[in-house]
Amino acid sequence: MLNQGTLPQSMSKAHVIGLGKSGIAAARLLKREGWEVVLSDRNTSETLLNQQQALAEEQITVKLGHSLELDGADLPDLIVVSPGVPWDIPALVKARELGIETIGEMELAWRHLHRLPWVGITGTNGKTTTTALIAAIFQAAGFDAPACGNIGYAACEVALAEKAPDWVIGEMSSYQIESSVSLAPRISVWTTFTPDHLARHKTLENYYNIKAKLLRQSQLQIFNGDDAYLQKVGVTDWADAYWTSVRGKEFLIGEKGFYIEDGWVVEQLQADSAPQRIIEASALRMVGAHNQQNLLMSVAAARLAGIAPEAIAKAVQEFPGVPHRLEHICTWEGIDFINDSKATNYDAAEVGLASVSSPVVLIAGGEAKPGDDTAWLASIQAKAATVLLIGAAAPAFAQRLQEVGYSNYEIVATMENAVPRSAELAKKHQATVVLLSPACASFDQYPNFEVRGDRFRQLCLEFVQKGG
Repeated sequence: MLNQGTLPQSMSKAHVIGLGKSGIAAARLLKREGWEVVLSDRNTSETLLNQQQALAEEQITVKLGHSLELDGADLPDLIVVSPGVPWDIPALVKARELGIETIGEMELAWRHLHRLPWVGITGTNGKTTTTALIAAIFQAAGFDAPACGNIGYAACEVALAEKAPDWVIGEMSSYQIESSVSLAPRISVWTTFTPDHLARHKTLENYYNIKAKLLRQSQLQIFNGDDAYLQKVGVTDWADAYWTSVRGKEFLIGEKGFYIEDGWVVEQLQADSAPQRIIEASALRMVGAHNQQNLLMSVAAARLAGIAPEAIAKAVQEFPGVPHRLEHICTWEGIDFINDSKATNYDAAEVGLASVSSPVVLIAGGEAKPGDDTAWLASIQAKAATVLLIGAAAPAFAQRLQEVGYSNYEIVATMENAVPRSAELAKKHQATVVLLSPACASFDQYPNFEVRGDRFRQLCLEFVQKGG
């Protein structure tokens, strides 16, 4: 077993599943620590073949088109799983039954960096913006505080760095928490909680318990007090946490937290302490009420780490936002083109619609996820002049729009068709915004939501350069 801070006995065998950024970093970290490493991926492509050759020079064996099989005597001592690999595939179930230690890449990084303070950010939506803003504030305060996990570096890349950072700021998905054992940040933040990833986690209760594990293992907890589900469980499960509310002090659960009052972010660290104004809420340039909540949680993390209000104010004022989350691409003839490719579920896409002015031309579709689309459809009816549907979900989305009495949609199939058509329809309907907010995963047409958003950006900029 690989214990925190200990090295393996000579040439123990480790098997890393998944040839992405996380898997490669995990393999390199294990190799550096003296492990004999095999890295496998069930896919094969020219890119993966090039990576296979490069890693072979580092004495890391890469098996492509390969699924781990635990038959025979040559079994690994440790299995490390990349974030996208389901925790319950037969090989991993069998590994655990055989007593082979099986952990996620985030857990491996934690075991090398556990002496450092971490901030862990989890939640259904809002993780990326909150993580990026927290990292920006810590860096403005003079800390070496890289963002990692689902954003920025893989966690094991931070562990590989020559110099250890001051803080680790980790965006942690349910997948990464599920495959961690001892991960215990100094400060943890829970942004929102709505049904997502249920195809993997099966029940809402299971999904909640996975995320709750991270918070329970942390020293200090910060919660979004405006989230309906977290609010419901807060009084019984998390009474001692720090709560936040954009609606004011009376909406805090318990007597300590952070809230907005008279346009200021206010801190109340203890029931009997005097409230302190930290920063004007308008300092954050990002649109949408949800970003005010992200601001509150970020300020809370910074203050609990002892960061001064001046550093917080500087970072927030200069914060540009994050790519693919309500990212302003360009303006053409008074129409703003906005990339919200990171909205991969109905709740995130509803937030996207709520954050922009109407009427909107909405581009939606991709690989649909299970979930409740009711509120999202209501937002479309209220704000969208028309909807352009792309990807595999287009026929099903068209049917759902039809069922709620919304007929102003077109199936355009691809992003290449959607961008010029969106501009045409925006002029026709006098819409001021074209919004890509897919409410879907991207895997039907793109490797990930970033590539989808990059393609949208490229097409928009090309369209404007040609003069429309």
